[in-house]
Amino acid sequence: MTDFEELPDLAAERLGGAVLAANDEFFAPKEGLLRPGPAEWREGEYTERGKWMDGWETRRHSPDHDWCIVRLGAPGIVRGLVVDTSFFRGNFPEHCSVEACSVPGTPSPDDLAGAAWTEILPRSALQGDHRNRFPVAHEGRFTHLRLHIYPDGGVARLRVHGQVVPDWTRFARAGGEVDLAALENGGWVVSCSDMFFGHRQNLILPGRSMFMGDGWETRRRRGPGHDWSIIRLAAPGSIHRVEIDTDHFKGNSPERCTLEAVHLPGDAALGGAQWRPLLAETRLQPHARHRFEGEVLPAGPATHVRLSVFPDGGIARLRLFGTL
Repeated sequence: MTDFEELPDLAAERLGGAVLAANDEFFAPKEGLLRPGPAEWREGEYTERGKWMDGWETRRHSPDHDWCIVRLGAPGIVRGLVVDTSFFRGNFPEHCSVEACSVPGTPSPDDLAGAAWTEILPRSALQGDHRNRFPVAHEGRFTHLRLHIYPDGGVARLRVHGQVVPDWTRFARAGGEVDLAALENGGWVVSCSDMFFGHRQNLILPGRSMFMGDGWETRRRRGPGHDWSIIRLAAPGSIHRVEIDTDHFKGNSPERCTLEAVHLPGDAALGGAQWRPLLAETRLQPHARHRFEGEVLPAGPATHVRLSVFPDGGIARLRLFGTL
C-alpha cells in the first residue's frame, strides 16, 4: 500500500461516522465535515449568517482555537488524514492538529472529555482551497478523533483513511456467523480485473446499494476472458452462506458467476494460490438478490475469496457469511 487514500475512510457516514460535538459552528454546521462526495460551491448564495459554505466553519476571532469531535464509523488504525479546505480561500485555518482516543461503546461528548487522548498529527500548516494530506505513523486502534483548527475558520471535508480493526472478541463470545467480507468488519477487495464504471470496494460496503454507480461494474468485454475481484477476508473463517446482489443492474448484470476460496496464512503470495471451489458456476438474474446456502461447497478455512463474473458486468454487493 503506497497511497493511504486507497484505504477506507474510517469516518465515513456510511460506516456510521458522525461529528459529535464542536465548540462553534456559526457559519456552517459541523455535520458538513463528513458529508460524502467533494465539497461544492454555490455562487451568490447566502444564509442569514453569511455566505453559504459546504463544510464546517466557525466565527472569527476565536480566543484560542476551535475544535470538533468525530466518532469513527469503523474503529481502526489511522494511516492518513485529508483535511480538505476546498473553496475556503480567505477563511481557512492556518494550522490544524488531530488527537485520537479509544473508548468502547457509544460514549457521549461529556464521556469523551475525560478520555486519554493521543496526538496523531502535531500542529501542521494548512493551505486554503486545497486537499491537505497528512500521513500518520501511529499504530494504535482508535474509535474517536478530535480535530483542532488554529485559530478559527472553515474546513470542507475530513477524511480518515486507515485499516479497520473490529472487536473480534464479541463475535467469538456470541459464537455466531459474521460477514467475513464486509468492509466494516475489516474485509478488503485487494484487486480486480477492471472497475471502469464502479469501484471494487463498493462490493463490500454496508447496506443495499443506492443506485447503479454504487456497485462494482466493469467495462464491456470485447475479447476472450472474464472479469474478477479478489477479496481478503476480515479474518480467516469458514463460509457457509453467500449473497450476491445485482440490485440496479438491469441491463448490465453478468450472465454467470463463480466463487473460489483459498487459505493463505501470513504474507503468502496470491500468485501461486491453489483456489478451491466455493460456489459452482451459477446463472445470475438482473436486479436481484441471490441467496445461496445449500449450494455453497465445503471449501474449508479461507483467507481470500475470488469472485469471477462471466463475461463482464456489475455486482452491487457480495456477502460471505461464516464463522471465525
